[in-house]
Amino acid sequence: MGVSENLKRGVTELVLLALLSQRDMYGYEMSQELRERSHGRFTLLETSMYPTLYRMQDNGYISAREELVGKRRKRTYYHLEPAGAEYFRSGLVEYLRVQQGVQDILASCQNEGVSE
Repeated sequence: MGVSENLKRGVTELVLLALLSQRDMYGYEMSQELRERSHGRFTLLETSMYPTLYRMQDNGYISAREELVGKRRKRTYYHLEPAGAEYFRSGLVEYLRVQQGVQDILASCQNEGVSE
């Protein structure tokens, strides 16, 4: 598995919770929102998303409700629960802290390499 896939796996929960912090969404809608908001840089197939959604549901971070669409088709909407909002806030703080650390390391290495 490449670096890109490992990075994506690490932030999938965070970005899904971010979307759900704005409104309830169903799987395909979340997949499309991720693609659009990242300008195509972060794509997530629905089939890859569901294990993460189920795990977050098991942890009490999100809940799901089904709505009838048309005569027979059901759509599952996911909702951010208070525990998920808290998990998102703490995860975001941690992510931003680590991201800043990585940027600092890369910038210092780049500056050292340029000055030689």
